[in-house]
Amino acid sequence: MQEIINKIADIYFRYGIRSVTMEDLARELGVSKKTLYLYFKDKKDVVSKVVHHLIHYQKCGINQAQTQPGSNAIDKLMMMTRFFTEHLKHSNASLTYDLQKYYPDVWDEVVEFKRKEVFNHIMENIREGIAEGLYREDLNYEIIAHVYVSRMEMYQTELWQPLEKYTLEEVFQTLFIYHIRGIANANGLKHLEKNTDNLNFRQP
Repeated sequence: MQEIINKIADIYFRYGIRSVTMEDLARELGVSKKTLYLYFKDKKDVVSKVVHHLIHYQKCGINQAQTQPGSNAIDKLMMMTRFFTEHLKHSNASLTYDLQKYYPDVWDEVVEFKRKEVFNHIMENIREGIAEGLYREDLNYEIIAHVYVSRMEMYQTELWQPLEKYTLEEVFQTLFIYHIRGIANANGLKHLEKNTDNLNFRQP
């Protein structure tokens, strides 16, 4: 079942959702349509299960970054941002559009994940950075965390168009440095400068 959902997610990433029928999925998966209906009630059930899988995958990626031994708050946020960069570059605008227009209740789950779970992780990272003596204490971090999440939501909207001439890695790497330079104290900036070589978000 998990392998089937992974393959369907890849198909949706490439072609969007609306244009892909159950017949298309069966053909791409090399199974009969009847077999496909053994796993899913209908197309909405397919979309829902794929989205739940993607949210679970992102939660695992965040948790892995947040629990890296020997890493401080800056390192963990860098790993989390790099994870999202790699994940988002497989997506496309039609996928987001199709979810918003044709499966709004499923899209609401995506928005809730970003605005609650990702927001809470950013706030947790900020508290950790302050405790480690890396982040400033004189900022309204709720505003900053909301802005961080909003930048993620901006991806694949019309607001992103001026940035399309740049790679996703370059954009997110620049925004990460911008974010850290805005909240770090002298110790945090020193750590950032010391680890400049690790900031390349491009996969080797």
